[in-house]
Amino acid sequence: MTGAYGCSGAILLSMLEALIFDVDGTLADTERDGHRIAFNAAFKEAGLPWNWDVALYGELLAVTGGKERMHYFAQKYAPELAARGGFDNLVRKLHVLKTEHYVQLVQAGRIPLRPGVGPLIRVARAAGLRLAIATTTSPENVAALLRASLAVDAGSWFEVIGAGDVVPAKKPAPDIYLWVLDRLKLPAADCLVFEDSGNGLKAALGAGLATVVTDGEYTITHDFSGALAVLSDLGVPDRPARARYGDMHGKPCVDLELLRIWHREMHQ
Repeated sequence: MTGAYGCSGAILLSMLEALIFDVDGTLADTERDGHRIAFNAAFKEAGLPWNWDVALYGELLAVTGGKERMHYFAQKYAPELAARGGFDNLVRKLHVLKTEHYVQLVQAGRIPLRPGVGPLIRVARAAGLRLAIATTTSPENVAALLRASLAVDAGSWFEVIGAGDVVPAKKPAPDIYLWVLDRLKLPAADCLVFEDSGNGLKAALGAGLATVVTDGEYTITHDFSGALAVLSDLGVPDRPARARYGDMHGKPCVDLELLRIWHREMHQ
């Protein structure tokens, strides 16, 4: 079988049953020109004099979860506000506003999928692989991105979507991946994960999941020890992926045949 964009695929992958995707930074470069912009718009709308520039936002990404990120920022840079009564309510209000602004950016086509993501998801779905998502971003954000970048019904392509606050402990805790595995009713050995950050990799490895990393602007310096492969992106034939770690076996992009090879090597 030949997948979209000309990459060779395979219909059946021995033992490989499901692909699990992180969202922010993995499916799309959502952080710098998506979430950051939306946070700043929410702060302005709420009358707060906060502005997260590109460098500061990179620092804040060490904290997983939008509400958690605002708490961290306030405690470090605006401690008097963080100590006031009702601050938790303010954070919840800001998060709602931020989500509204983010969804508007997505609907306007401002946040495309990363190279190779769409072709791989479509070919995997056609081949009968089960698809799932494990992310700390809100369900609304996930739905908007899938709708705008894949198809109107793309949310239904994913059998399980673990998003937002479905588990209290965010990445690097493995809880979101354990939650997804439980609902897939699959062992970790039958799945592969796609992540982009050190915290995400730790979460997946903590759940026993082999993980392919596609790093990005904010995560290229992260520690990715234990990853199955670390790539620039999933690649397309006319713009091949660059392997920082791991063997792509001569392929320009990540396709189902390469996933089959990696999965077989894991179990040798």
